[in-house]
Amino acid sequence: MKYFYQWLFVGVLSITACSPSKPEFNAIDLTGADYAQGFELVDPFGQRRQLSDFKGKVVVVFFGFTQCPDFCPTTLNEWVQVKKSLADKGDLLQPVFITLDPERDKPELLKAYMANFDPSFIALIPELDQLPALAKQYKIYYKKVDTGSAGNYTMDHSAGTYVYDTSGRLRLYARYGLGPQALAQDIDKLLQ
Repeated sequence: MKYFYQWLFVGVLSITACSPSKPEFNAIDLTGADYAQGFELVDPFGQRRQLSDFKGKVVVVFFGFTQCPDFCPTTLNEWVQVKKSLADKGDLLQPVFITLDPERDKPELLKAYMANFDPSFIALIPELDQLPALAKQYKIYYKKVDTGSAGNYTMDHSAGTYVYDTSGRLRLYARYGLGPQALAQDIDKLLQ
């Protein structure tokens, strides 16, 4: 009986050693999640875009608004750094910015805003009545907040990024502040 358990232990070790290891990510692994499965929205040029348009690229999806004072520009700057750090693989990264403020974020403004970061970054504009369902699908929090001065407002919102692999499958959720180096490591793993 003693030898049986020894052989069983050796057998389990050999099976474990031969199994492909699951990659470890810096971001939260969402592989197999049943939400945030895609979008069909219009870009500032009037072209209808969907997740499948970017097959073969790692797609990162971030929700925000152009008048955001902190989260949005910081996140987009991080994606600029990630793209640069990927060097030749940088063209295989597709950042997508979805506005939570379609009332103010008109096409011309979004074109200029994206150009400030990287001309290859894409902005998408949901219709105002599409926004609640889209936010629910992506588990995104957003709320219009009156600033108290002459009808001005800001938007409170979630500040993480969804990451899709080159086949369009949801893989990761990167919390705000993860940093460009950690993000680049994760993207590089998804590109292998």
